[in-house]
Order: sequence, then structure tokens, then C-alpha cells
Amino acid sequence: MKRILLLLLAPLLAMFLTGCGYNEIQRLDEQVKAAWSQTLNQYERRAELVPKLVNSVNAYMVNERTVLTEVTEARSKVGSIQISVDDLDNPELMARFAQAQSQLSSALSRLIAVSENYPQLKSDGLFRDLMTQLEGTENRIATERGRYVQAVQAYNVYIRQFPTVITAKIFGYDVIQNYGVDRQDQIMRDPEVKFDVPAGAGANG
Repeated sequence: MKRILLLLLAPLLAMFLTGCGYNEIQRLDEQVKAAWSQTLNQYERRAELVPKLVNSVNAYMVNERTVLTEVTEARSKVGSIQISVDDLDNPELMARFAQAQSQLSSALSRLIAVSENYPQLKSDGLFRDLMTQLEGTENRIATERGRYVQAVQAYNVYIRQFPTVITAKIFGYDVIQNYGVDRQDQIMRDPEVKFDVPAGAGANG
């Protein structure tokens, strides 16, 4: 009897879940997670490049130990924060992650600025290759974060609509904080990584 009842109710339940937006919530939720996963992949790629970059400049920047220390410490802080797609509803952890990534970005910017004073370093093949990889990674980070921002926006708008909002409340789907939305213009802008040296410039240090 129970089995017959379940068979009769199953189509009705499926129609209800489809009509109330449950399936679309699932799709948009997975889209957000996929976008964040791709963003994390690019952050990890950047983190992997940092030690190689520091090693490549170490022999040249003998007078810039403070900058190298800042980059190394920022990279270490980033590595100490373990985060995944399941942590999107943990605002405290997300805030720590955002701050750590921001500190690493700032440290790398200072390293790039200082490297302008070392023409011999900038002519080094390994350094040039690493900088090309870093620039490409920064571009991909900007792209993936932009996609994440858009995915979260689509999800949040959908679960706030009626009658989807009722379904979201019943099944516990809350609005996702859009990490980086307050800096969306910066996120979508290509990073400036320049290494042009005026002809005849000499090395410092």
C-alpha cells in the first residue's frame, strides 16, 4: 500500500519541485560552486608561482630583503587558510581568505615595482618566464572572479523572487555573500604588469 502511495505521489512531488523552482535553485547553486572552484584553482596557481619568483630574484635583490620577506610571509599566510566551495556560507573564513589574498597581491605589486630598478634581473630568462605566467594567472583570476560574481548575482536574484523565495526558505537556501562585489570594477580590469626599461638604465644596488 505504501509503495503504491509513493508511486502516486512521486509525479506530484516532481511537479511541485519543478514548479516552485527547486531544480533551478540546484542548478544555480552548482553554478556558483563551479565558478568559485575555478577561481580557487587560479589562486592556487598564483601561490605556486610565488616561491619560484622569489627564488629567481633572490640573487639580484640583495638590498630588498624586506620586500622579499613580505612576499614570502604573505604567501605563507595564504597557504595556511584552507578553503573550498563548501565554505561559501562561512563569512568569517571568506573574509580571512580575502584579506590574505589582498596582502599577497600588495606584496607582489611592491616586488614588481622594486624589480624596475634591476635591469639585469629583468633580462633574466627565468624571471621573464615567471612574470609571463604570473600576468596570465592574474588575468585568469580576474576572469574567474568576474564569473563568480555574476553566478552569485543570478543565484541571489532567483531565490529572492516569488514563489521561489518560499522554496528557498523551506529547503534552507540563503543568499550568498558576493565575495569581491564591492571591487567588481577592479576585478574585471586587467592587471598592470609592466617591465619596460629605458635604454641605458643601470642597475641599482
